[in-house]
Amino acid sequence: MKKTVYTGADIEALLKAGKSAADIPAGAVLTPSAKDILRNGLVTARGTASAPAKAPADPILPDYEYHWTPGKDPMTPAEIEAFFHSPAIVALKERMVDIGKRMWAREYTDGNGGNLTVRVGDKLVLCTPTLVSKGFMTAEHMCLVDMEGRQLAGKYKRTSECMTHLAIMKRQPKAKACCHAHPPHGTAFAVAGVQPPTCMIPEAEVFLGQIGMAEYRTPGTPANAEVVGEAAVDHMAVLMVNHGVITWGKDIEDAYWKMENVESYCKTVWVASQLKGGELRTITGGQAKELIALRRSLGMDDKRASWQECQLCDNAEFHPGTVCRIPEQPEAATSGKLDPEAEKLVQALTDQILASMK
Repeated sequence: MKKTVYTGADIEALLKAGKSAADIPAGAVLTPSAKDILRNGLVTARGTASAPAKAPADPILPDYEYHWTPGKDPMTPAEIEAFFHSPAIVALKERMVDIGKRMWAREYTDGNGGNLTVRVGDKLVLCTPTLVSKGFMTAEHMCLVDMEGRQLAGKYKRTSECMTHLAIMKRQPKAKACCHAHPPHGTAFAVAGVQPPTCMIPEAEVFLGQIGMAEYRTPGTPANAEVVGEAAVDHMAVLMVNHGVITWGKDIEDAYWKMENVESYCKTVWVASQLKGGELRTITGGQAKELIALRRSLGMDDKRASWQECQLCDNAEFHPGTVCRIPEQPEAATSGKLDPEAEKLVQALTDQILASMK
């Protein structure tokens, strides 16, 4: 007959025999000491230590950054072709294809708009092709260019706007990938020439920081590359006036996430501005400093780190499109001077009313 009550000594004997809790019959009653021994998992059976439980592996964070060995870029046509078709680069191409589909599904791009780049060497960059919808790209469409935009591999022609991405990468070494798109709300701010305010949403402060602005220049031209490249040195997200949005990050997933962050933030600010006109609530400068410190602890620089608290949440230049206020009165009505013609009309009407009363 099987035991129905197990004491601490019974459990020690069980473990000493190489058995475990799975060998205890269903419905058996455990004494408190028996439960303690099972819970600790390290029990000694009359002086003999049982094998300690295996410690769980340390949790990891996802990391999509591409790491290359400096000074080891492929040089010859054969080396470049082999590199372009290597497993690691093919995996990057497939991720770019996936992100292109996400951009298209979220209506961040239309027609063949938008483009992606990933730096894969000292002088090598993967980029998307021209005249191909981001929702229907394949790995075969990807191109390889050098840091001057010369195409080195890929049978489809690279996007002309990769020059703007390269301008960012040249000026900001932390920019390992760029994402350009035309998300409706972010682009609306760019068309209006309105820089999004700060200190509204903690996540935007941490993952975006201050959103930059670059004046309009013809897309794909050196002039556009110049103004956007300069703006991107201190801003991981830049609104290109009358054009769209460009973001950068340590990898292509990071760059794309920032595009989502920009669009969500601009949409939220726009909706809030319709609810309260120009009176939007912000966090305090002190709270903003805490978020900037958190941002920097995650490896992201912020030019505002040295700013005073009173400077951090100054949105004086932000003027929402809908503002509820009493319209200004004409000068004659507010100057204290009477309009002679209006006075004559009032007097005539008064005389008529008095005459009819008589």
